[in-house]
Amino acid sequence: MAKRYEAVFFDLYGTLIDIRTDEESPRAWNALYEALRDAGAEYADADGVKRAFNEGLARVLEGHGSDQWYEPDYIPVYQRMLADRGVAADENLARDMGRVFRRASTSLFRLYPGVMVMLDTLKREGVRAVLVSNAQSCFTRPELALLGLDKALDDILISSEESVRKPGAALFEHALRREGLTADQVVMVGNDSVNDIGGAKSVGIGGIYFNTEISPSGDTLTCDDALLSCRGADYDAMLEFVLRRR
Repeated sequence: MAKRYEAVFFDLYGTLIDIRTDEESPRAWNALYEALRDAGAEYADADGVKRAFNEGLARVLEGHGSDQWYEPDYIPVYQRMLADRGVAADENLARDMGRVFRRASTSLFRLYPGVMVMLDTLKREGVRAVLVSNAQSCFTRPELALLGLDKALDDILISSEESVRKPGAALFEHALRREGLTADQVVMVGNDSVNDIGGAKSVGIGGIYFNTEISPSGDTLTCDDALLSCRGADYDAMLEFVLRRR
């Protein structure tokens, strides 16, 4: 009997990684203020840093108003914040700023139990595991490496690197092209009924929905658009569904 799927597309945060972040946290903006100061970029205070970031992001977004699912890269924003205070910023220094802010805004960061066993099972069964994530690569790439997911996943697509985010169809279409697969050969696993399940459905990809602690507040325990809905990151139920032979 044939495999049911050739690949599984995975969301990251709330699906493989259990995380809590607060990007409005004063602690995070103070940490960025201190990192900029240590690099030679003097701002009056953390509030000034926050204003500069928001203004820089607005500039990056200019010209993309009609592109609903455009995803900016924050690296040029950090570079501009440094340059505005006379610091010649290469990409590495800008990435450091992003990582400082991310660490300070994060209160919980861990794999969900069973992630690596699940990914090993897929690999053993010849099913590719592909990340399709809305994220900023300046902090997501290091986080993947820290947890060993960079080696465990077969391919990684991050919205800031592709300049498009979920639920936009373009990111899913790009993932299909890159994997050389058709929509019926793939299933999407995620914890967001709109971005993950609805976005995948827009290009004909079926979805498995995980209702986890950081699913959107408007999500219900089950997703009507999903082929399978699970309470929490239930990899056993997911594997049973994915590996069922045709």
